[in-house]
Amino acid sequence: MEKLVLNNLSELDNLVGKDLPVGEWFTITQTMINDFANATLDKQWIHVDEEKAAKYSPTKTTIAHGFMSVSMLSELIANVIEVKSVKMGLNYGLNKVRFPNSVPVNSQLRLKSSLKNIEDFSKGKKLTIDCLVEIKGQEKPACIAEFIFVLIE
Repeated sequence: MEKLVLNNLSELDNLVGKDLPVGEWFTITQTMINDFANATLDKQWIHVDEEKAAKYSPTKTTIAHGFMSVSMLSELIANVIEVKSVKMGLNYGLNKVRFPNSVPVNSQLRLKSSLKNIEDFSKGKKLTIDCLVEIKGQEKPACIAEFIFVLIE
């Protein structure tokens, strides 16, 4: 689907309760997993030791960190919706975060989302977005979360 581009925050009001465009598929590489492990200091073998994972992991390969999926939500949402008048966006928090499925290296992910709620916020709006990060070919998603962020005009 094509990215939804709006001129200003007031145009979001008509989208409450509606689906946002579905994101494009992208691949989770071992380099991405290693970079996340280095940034978070979470270097558990299931994420970074390809040989050990091939031998002992149920997936027979390394897997991405659950928190990596949720950390990508800001960028994934930015890839499906843009408000031209916004000067700054801030992560506000998360609700109901779950990681129902592991993400093996080289899996393809994409975002499905809907705008759940909008509240007024100083010089902007606070948005709550229902997010589901799909794994191509898998029934269960990688991540389900309510993501809250603020957009400032």
